[in-house]
Amino acid sequence: MRLSSFFYIHNVNKLSSSMIKDVISKSELELLKYLGTGIYTVRDVVQKCCEACIPECITSFELLEKRKQRGGSFFPTSLKDLDQVLHGGLPFGTITEVAGPSGCGKTQFCVMLSVQATLPTTEGGMGGAVLYIDTESAFSPERLMEVAKEKHPHLFMSQESLVTVGQRVLVDVQQTCAGLIKRLENLEEEIISHKVKLIVVDSIASLVRKEYTNCGGNRLAERTNFLSRQAALLKNLAEVFNIPVVVTNQITTRIGHKKTIEFEEDNPPELTSDSGYVTAALGNTWSHNINTRLILQYLDGHVRQVMVAKSPVSPFTSFNYVIENKGIVQLEQTGGHYAGTDPGSQNIRVRSSLPISLAGT
Repeated sequence: MRLSSFFYIHNVNKLSSSMIKDVISKSELELLKYLGTGIYTVRDVVQKCCEACIPECITSFELLEKRKQRGGSFFPTSLKDLDQVLHGGLPFGTITEVAGPSGCGKTQFCVMLSVQATLPTTEGGMGGAVLYIDTESAFSPERLMEVAKEKHPHLFMSQESLVTVGQRVLVDVQQTCAGLIKRLENLEEEIISHKVKLIVVDSIASLVRKEYTNCGGNRLAERTNFLSRQAALLKNLAEVFNIPVVVTNQITTRIGHKKTIEFEEDNPPELTSDSGYVTAALGNTWSHNINTRLILQYLDGHVRQVMVAKSPVSPFTSFNYVIENKGIVQLEQTGGHYAGTDPGSQNIRVRSSLPISLAGT
């Protein structure tokens, strides 16, 4: 049934978001025909609908109180020193990126976090489900069960308890950029019905690099729009539901300061430090959309290192770790702070000892 302009003006708060979207997306000429009224009334209707979409400002004190009412503000990673420098763990309502070369433990880190999120709050978890979006077909349910059993043997002594953690981790395989966007646009109901407390996207770069390799012109604009849309959807889900979102990112090689070379993570090109360096993929536009960035790198032998490269609460810090049956295990007394304030000046290594810059490309 057609609604009058009077209803739109005086009852705009009763309209659904889809009805408001219909009004805002139409031209003035279309609204003139639809409402059967004058141009000034049409503009008044549009103004009222726009005002209804604008969130009200709140004071910093009100924001603090709101967060206290919601409960904790950080999700513990179970890595003691990392949680300490992050003031409790991964922040709720934000995007945390885990970037690094293949084999450093990005997926292992995500699997460990998935187990952690299903634990009761008394055990450092969030007592909810996990939505694990897998774009590389890298998720292993067997590994999930192994981490749960080895890391928390007192909680997962029986097969029934292992089945429970498996049922709480919802795995969604996405193989196209369009499919991923559509999925993110329709997650609200599933988050509510399954009580999802953590969203993981592993990896955020895989589909982009597959569909937008060596692109230019319009394709480059499409790539940028896709990344921006993806980040906006993830940020909205994180903020609306006050949950942490974790994404993994790959690496890429830059020659000098201009040219970027895409390559398989397991087979980086042979470059000297004078001719090029490795950096987190997806560029500066994407790096500005994330709130926290953790970089993983190779050290000697089986030892690896996690670096806090970007954080609103933590200094640039690094910790050594190894990968065991129970997941990521931090080595004792291995923390260190960077000299200076520019994380881009700190290099990390891949298997070929090629330095990785923390700056985006």
